[in-house]
Amino acid sequence: MAKLVYDDNGRLLFTKEMKETYTLLMPQMLPVTFALMQKLIQLEGYKVELLDTNHRGIIDTGLKYVHNDTCYPALLVIGQLIEAVNSGKYDPDKIALMITQTGGGCRASNYIHLLRKALAKAGLGHVPVVSINMSGLEKNPGFSLGLRLIRRMVPAMIYGDLLVHLANQCRPYEVEAGMTDALVTRWTDRLIALFVKGQGLGRKKMAPLMKEIAADFAQISLTGEKKTPVGIVGEIYVKFAPLGNNNLEDFLLSENCEPVVPGLTDFLLFKIDNRIEDVALYGGSFFKKKLAGIFKGYIEGLQQCMIDAVASQPKFRGLVPFSELKAGVGGYLGYGNKMGEGWLLTAEMIELIHAGIPNIVCTQPFGCLPNHVAGKGMIRRLKDNFPQSNIVSIDYDPGATKINQENRIKLMLASARRAAQTP
Repeated sequence: MAKLVYDDNGRLLFTKEMKETYTLLMPQMLPVTFALMQKLIQLEGYKVELLDTNHRGIIDTGLKYVHNDTCYPALLVIGQLIEAVNSGKYDPDKIALMITQTGGGCRASNYIHLLRKALAKAGLGHVPVVSINMSGLEKNPGFSLGLRLIRRMVPAMIYGDLLVHLANQCRPYEVEAGMTDALVTRWTDRLIALFVKGQGLGRKKMAPLMKEIAADFAQISLTGEKKTPVGIVGEIYVKFAPLGNNNLEDFLLSENCEPVVPGLTDFLLFKIDNRIEDVALYGGSFFKKKLAGIFKGYIEGLQQCMIDAVASQPKFRGLVPFSELKAGVGGYLGYGNKMGEGWLLTAEMIELIHAGIPNIVCTQPFGCLPNHVAGKGMIRRLKDNFPQSNIVSIDYDPGATKINQENRIKLMLASARRAAQTP
């Protein structure tokens, strides 16, 4: 075990010595995107392993070390990490844990403290926890989310969103089962190989590469069968993570549906845009506003490359820029509504309806107040303005049964199919 070093507040630090010998365990949320990001972190000299465990035991472990009234994603992430530490697969004296820290009013800001408390309770207080944040909240001498890594992770996020967007439009309709997943794997491997060479990360390189990706997916033979597209929105973890939503996308596929999942890019732009809106609403540093604007513009430029790549293949449903998403929610929620997914959640539902996808599953951790306001709280208003909207709000928590969640979704799908048969 490396020498344990603590800061003045008693926080265990991840040191430079640990970087050489420790393995960082990273919880799963977006399988395709996180696989790309994992490789980029490894290229910075870190040993990183992405956890892909998904079973009931993770919930039980989480319940053992986290209060059952806390945020469900926190319980799952902490349960997954502690289970990995105790699995026997790793040397518990040579591992550290990674977790995001948002710094906002959402309970997600406290996940890192809940994790440390859980580790101490489990007799694992010697395991360091590394914060992944862009707010300068916690720093460690052995880990840095530097500018180079951030500028590389943003393209990885864009590529991940593109692959998922195209794959979701092919997988339900593929003539030969498995072709879509095989192509996702092939492109993921190719992108990683480019990352190793330091290639494929600039806008000039990304634009033609993304068009090549779209062209490849357009070659997949599809049945032309008509299926029910279903949008998935909600709290970021239960919206994306199979562990968090009981494999919702697989369930929808089994119900003859096409899952439609908005990407991660808009969420990051939403978070950056909040910094700009804060200055407009409450005042603050012009320099920070300017810096956030530059970063936002950089990401929007890459997002436009992705939009253009999808548009180059008419068989695929297109994407809209963040600016259009933001404008669409005007009159529903103010831009100061930013806790959790804030106005973005409502904006995603509006955009799905405009895109001809009125059937939506709104995934929410039970007790997540921001998402109950911007999600469940907006359903009646959307129904009044868009009578064709068919939205079901599904709560996810340790006591919720999968069969009850799926039955409620089946009722929504029955409504969708009745509406489709009505002249």
